Parts: sequence; structure tokens; C-alpha cells
Amino acid sequence: MNARTKDLPAATPGTSGSTLQALNDWIAEVAALTRPDAIHWCDGGDAENAALIAAMEADGTLIRLNEDTNPRSWLHRSHPEDVARVEHLTLVCTPDRDEAGPNNHWMPPAEAHAKIDALFDGCMRGRTMYVIPYCMGPIDSPLSRCGVEVTDSPYVVANMRIMTRMGAPALARIEREGTFVKGLHSIGELDPSRRWIMHFPHELSIKSYGSGYGGNALLGKKCHALRIASHQARSEGWLAEHMLILGVENPQGETHYIAAAFPSACGKTNLAMLIPPEGYREAGWKIWTIGDDICWMRPGPDGRLYAINPEAGFFGVAPGTSKKSNPNALASIQADTIFTNVGVTADGQPWWEGIGNDQVPATDWRGEPHDPAVRPAAHPNSRFTVSARRCPSWSPMAEDPQGVPISAIVFGGRRASLVPLVFEARDWTHGVLVGASMGSETTAAATGAVGVMRRDPMAMKPFCGYNFADYFAHWLSFDKPGAKLPKVFHVNWFRKGAAGRFLWPGFGDNLRVLEWMIDRVKGKAGVVETPIGGLPVQEELDLEGLVLSEEARRVLFGFDREGWQAEFDGIGEFLDGYGERMPARLKAEWGRIQGELQGS
Repeated sequence: MNARTKDLPAATPGTSGSTLQALNDWIAEVAALTRPDAIHWCDGGDAENAALIAAMEADGTLIRLNEDTNPRSWLHRSHPEDVARVEHLTLVCTPDRDEAGPNNHWMPPAEAHAKIDALFDGCMRGRTMYVIPYCMGPIDSPLSRCGVEVTDSPYVVANMRIMTRMGAPALARIEREGTFVKGLHSIGELDPSRRWIMHFPHELSIKSYGSGYGGNALLGKKCHALRIASHQARSEGWLAEHMLILGVENPQGETHYIAAAFPSACGKTNLAMLIPPEGYREAGWKIWTIGDDICWMRPGPDGRLYAINPEAGFFGVAPGTSKKSNPNALASIQADTIFTNVGVTADGQPWWEGIGNDQVPATDWRGEPHDPAVRPAAHPNSRFTVSARRCPSWSPMAEDPQGVPISAIVFGGRRASLVPLVFEARDWTHGVLVGASMGSETTAAATGAVGVMRRDPMAMKPFCGYNFADYFAHWLSFDKPGAKLPKVFHVNWFRKGAAGRFLWPGFGDNLRVLEWMIDRVKGKAGVVETPIGGLPVQEELDLEGLVLSEEARRVLFGFDREGWQAEFDGIGEFLDGYGERMPARLKAEWGRIQGELQGS
């Protein structure tokens, strides 16, 4: 073993039963290709984790933070050119190009394997190869799925231990089921010109080379839980979605669960951990956090959709997280947290823009003396990794094997203009169109320009593992006799006024909108019908204690027919871009609404 891993406990999997033979054979193949100095099978235990952490502290991979203010917490600094997802280097490799669709970058599987295997050849010389068995979702849930990630990054091991159910229980389930998603990862040289993230849906496999950053390297996350799982879900009759899951408990003790899809860095974590306004808290309202990023849903025997969060932790965006924006997130990361690419104060406390305290960063995310004229203290996409159980609003229902019943599905994004605060789809087909056509201004979670409006259907543009047209058809297929599907809504917390300022206060006050949605689910509130859907009757949405200007009320609850006509022209062009595969039912729904907008 090299110095980095010499103190790790020896660990090898049990070999009883023939179902582990495929795993053992695959590991042997990977080892022959990558040629590591040592192989370590991860058991997920405390001793193993402590040894890994100590080794990473010794070589500088992790920097221990202030033990008094942030116990058992560390800082990791990634390579300056390895700080976000790389969508242009992320491929879906299917035999048929049309199966991957225009929403994905594509390469034939044989060519892709050859290209990336040439990079993997001998890449782990001088390193240890870690074998990580993991389970996405509660270990005993029928909707959970297992995988094995092979990596040469101990940082990945430490993060996967937080983000998944990792180790012996997962290996036991793999042995029982005899199937798993194969993930091969190497940090390589961290050279952007030698970097790929490839997905092989038909093989249930992932290969990632040249990046140590979150979604590119923690293969259980976007790679498995969305790109590969969306393919699995289509073939098995469920949904793998880029959605938070929260529970809203009213003063009567009833809890309604809501799934919501927003693009990265558009407030999923803030909404998932929402703290009700004071008046709501006093009345007995509570918010329960199930998950902040990924949702797997399947129809239950009663016709409703039931959901699990396949992740066990949060990989959240740090900048902007504060006592004002998300007190529960801030409370969650006071201990037992891995921070990536944040600034640090002189006494070793993590710091980022928008944290809202009186501390001053001494060094920035690159480890250099902080100079705001040079760069921000924290990278705009800097992250924290922490167990979901540390969240004050975490719900034990997150471990329910059957999942939680979903009352409403919410779509949304950053739209400075046109889109009102909230509207309701007429039915499931209209709801699928609302999700399919949603747009948002881009954020720092992906490389490229920030603030550009793009279509991001169901917030799945970077994550759907197959053709969007087929994906929309899969969504439509859930509308069948006996189904009791959730109501579908669209929200826009980011509407701005003429002066360029946000018109809605957001944060905890978003509960006012959720309460209205639940009233709609229960049949207690009416709507103002418009061609785009049902808008709230303002008197039926609790605005007590809010000071909204006349402009805010007009814009947040208004309908701009002319603006929506132009929007629907753009939506039609977007749908047409998928050709004949686009479901006729969805195009007909678009045509119906376009006709209403034009007054025909």
C-alpha cells in the first residue's frame, strides 16, 4: 500500500453465493485495466472513515476546520478548473442516437468505451483503488437500487459515505439481488482536456475520468440517481426526478407531501428545509424535510404516487446559505461536514458570500489571501456535504421503505418576468406540458454563462438519461384508470418589478403558496381561470402580515396574454425540435392552449 492508505483496515467482501461472482469478476477487470498499487473494499465503518480522514489530512486533501466552532468538519479545495458539472463532456452512450435524444451528448458505446478506457489504462499506478458498495434509498425499500463505485479518490469515499447507504448492508443487498450499477471513476490528471463522464444505460454502467468534483465524481448522485435511474425507471414503471420532497403538517396534524423540481441553485434546499413564518409557527404549522435534490416515485396500490429520497445526505450550495435564507441548513452544517471550495477565516471557520455573519475570510477557495477584487472568497458553486439526519427538520419518514404519498408536484425556475407567482395545471396532461416547457435562468452549478434563460424540462435537462420526447411520453403514461395523481403547479419566486427588485419575499413566506396548493388538493380554494392555468383568488391566499405593493400584486397574480403568446411560440419550437417522437397528446395540449391565448 502507498502512504495514503497504509493504515486502512484490511477488508474483502464475502464470496458466499454466486451472485457476487459478477462483482468480483468486474473488480478484477478494472484492476487489470487501471493497475492500482492496492485494492480496498469499503465497509463504511467508523474506523475505516477515521483512517481515510487522517490520511487526507496528512497529504492536504482535507484541511481540518476550527474544532470548537465546527467540530469534525473539513475543507477540501478542488482543482481551479474542476469546480462544476461539465455538461459538454457528459455523454449518454446508447446504440441508437435517437434514443439519447437531442437533449444529450451522444457517442456510440463501443467508441466511448475505447476512448475512456485508453485514459483509464494504468491510471491508478501509485494509488489505492477503493471499492464502494452503496444503496440509493432506504436499505430495505423495494424502490431502492444499489451500485458499486470504484474510485482512486479517498475524498469521494468520504463523501459517498455521507451521501449514500454505503458498505456492508449494501453489499448484502447486492448479493441478494444479483444486480447493481457499475461506476468506474478516476481523478486522472485533473486535466480538462482528458475529462469525460460517460453513461451506458443499457449496461447500467458509468465511467468518469479526470474530475474530482461532486456530480462528476460522486457517481451515486446525478450519474446513477438520475441519468441511469431515469432509464431504469422508464423500463420498470416509475419516475427518477430532480426534485425535493417535503412534508407540510397543518395545525390539525395532517401532513401533505410535496415534490418540487427546480434547476440547481434555484432554491430546492431552501424550500425543502423551510421554516414557517412566525404566525404559521404559532398556529402549529411544521415543515418536514425528506430530501432536497432527488426523488424516486412509483404508483402505490391505492393509485397514488409514493416517493423516496435515494440520498442519505445533502450536497448543498454554500453561497447564500444563512440564518435568513435557510436556518435549518446552517444548523445542519455546524458539525460533521465536508466543505468544498469555501473561504476560511483566520481562526479556521468556513465562510462564504451571503453567510450573514460578522466574520472576515482570510483565505479564498483557492487557498490564497482573500482579495474581493480578485475573486470571491467562496466559489459560486462551493458546496457542503452533510448527513440528512443532522437537519433539524429531517423527517423519520425519509427512512420509510414504502415512501411518502405525494399530494402535489411543483415545477419552477428563475424567471424575472412574465411568469406569475403560482398557477395550477388543469390536469395531468397539462401538468406534463408545464413541466416540459419550464424555463430558468442558468446558475453557477454548471459551466457556461450565468443568467441565460434556457428550457429545462422538469429541471432534468442535464440529467435525463434518454430522449426527452420519450421521457414526456413516460410521464403521460401514468395517467390511466385507477390513478390518483398529484395536482401539478408552477411557481416563480424570482419575479422582479420595474426597479429590478424581487417582488415576493420568498424563504419562509413560500409556505403561504404551499398552503394554497394544499387547499386546492383538498378542494377548499378556487382559482381564476386563464389559458395557462388556474391563478389564485388573492383573497384565498393568506397574505396577512405581508406588505405587497400594488405593482407586486398586479404582477405576481397577473396574466400577460401578449407575453404568453410569445412564450408559447417558443414552447412550440422547443417541442418541434424533438420531431416525430414528441407525443401527439402533448402537442395537442400545446395547440389547445395556444388557441386559447390567441382567442380562437
